[in-house]
Amino acid sequence: MNARRSGRTSLGYRGVETGGHKAGALHITDTTGGRRYRGLQRLAIARGHAFILVYSVTKKQTLEELKPLYELIRQLKGNNPQKCPIILVGNKCDESHREVSEKEGAAYASEWNCAFLETSAKMNINVQELFQMLINFEKKPAAAAAAGAQPPQKKSQIPKTAEKLLGKCIIM
Repeated sequence: MNARRSGRTSLGYRGVETGGHKAGALHITDTTGGRRYRGLQRLAIARGHAFILVYSVTKKQTLEELKPLYELIRQLKGNNPQKCPIILVGNKCDESHREVSEKEGAAYASEWNCAFLETSAKMNINVQELFQMLINFEKKPAAAAAAGAQPPQKKSQIPKTAEKLLGKCIIM
């Protein structure tokens, strides 16, 4: 495939199923980061309801590069994690060479007051759990806010099913 990089990849899924229950539609926008597409990032953030910030556990620089993006999200969407959930994701957890430990990733998530999960896209580790977590954030933002709940930090805290998806999410 010979595609031109436009700064944004948009994927739409209808009839997303979780735990055997139809959850509605999920729209994902990958803004590809970088200063070059700052306007597209701002637009995607303004329209987004939840955010997944992904870094590689094999390159600490990728985690550090997320800080300005995290700050932009909070600037545009506010500091309430229940109204605008963010999930910090350490990818490539299957790799033996690491520059970012799981403990360090969790510390960033705690500092940023967001959920945390490590995944491996290659080995399909925690990928489904990540999207389940995202769907559950969208499903129950008011209930979580009313209960004063902290964002989940481990996959064991992820509920097993979601009945309805109420919005959009952005993957950055």
